[in-house]
Amino acid sequence: MNTGSDHSGLGSRAPEFIKARRLLHRGWQAGVFVIGLAVVIAGVAMLALPGPGWVVIFAGMAIWATEFVWAQVVLRWTKRKVTEAAQRALDPEVRRRNIALTVTGAVIIVVLCTIYLWRFGLVPPWRIKDR
Repeated sequence: MNTGSDHSGLGSRAPEFIKARRLLHRGWQAGVFVIGLAVVIAGVAMLALPGPGWVVIFAGMAIWATEFVWAQVVLRWTKRKVTEAAQRALDPEVRRRNIALTVTGAVIIVVLCTIYLWRFGLVPPWRIKDR
């Protein structure tokens, strides 16, 4: 497991001929930053609009991670946290609790729907007059 101070394999993934020329490398990084920023902004917009917002935000982070160490570190941390959360979610005790909560919620919804249908029938709520 990686520790927080493990920075092996971090750094620019630009081709060597670009990294060898400072001005060209800065231009490359600026381009990567702008493209990554556009993707992250699109992902943030998709959080409110239809679309896979979080997936697009992480795609923008992955674009940044091709050039910037800070983005690589953030992505490694995020991957580690997602893996830990997935392992916790697969824990049998947690799964039993989640199933129990889901069943309880479903029973409550069925009871409320049954009471509504018994009282008002198939009338939409906005058409219910004083009954």
